[in-house]
Amino acid sequence: MSTASLLSSLLASPHFLRRVLWLDAATGVATGLLQCAFADALAPLLGLPASLVLGSGVALGVFVLGIAWIATRKTIPAGAVWLLIGANALWVLGCLGLLASSLVAPTLLGVAFLVSQALTVGVLAELEWMGVRKLYPAPAW
Repeated sequence: MSTASLLSSLLASPHFLRRVLWLDAATGVATGLLQCAFADALAPLLGLPASLVLGSGVALGVFVLGIAWIATRKTIPAGAVWLLIGANALWVLGCLGLLASSLVAPTLLGVAFLVSQALTVGVLAELEWMGVRKLYPAPAW
């Protein structure tokens, strides 16, 4: 089965968006817990301030609560998903902004961490966009 036909098949599921939301929440929980539990150990490895590692881990925890709230609604609220997509886009821009700034000097592992965060969150935002557009198609004007 080709990637396109697999994605088409997954998109056809009425549960696609809810599954993507739970995937977003799961990745956020995993990353946030690691960052909170090991901020001091990760900071020198990543070349990022411990306060940034810890603060973004805490932010992920709060973010995950919002995603879980959206995912547990009987009817997924489109507006909340659009806000989530926007927040994910800001997270991507934040990661890329850190790479472009002189505020931090990430190590090679830190660069890989920020790039992987940007890519993962970007893909999740794209999947959420695809899911919300399928669930709530634009009206034909």
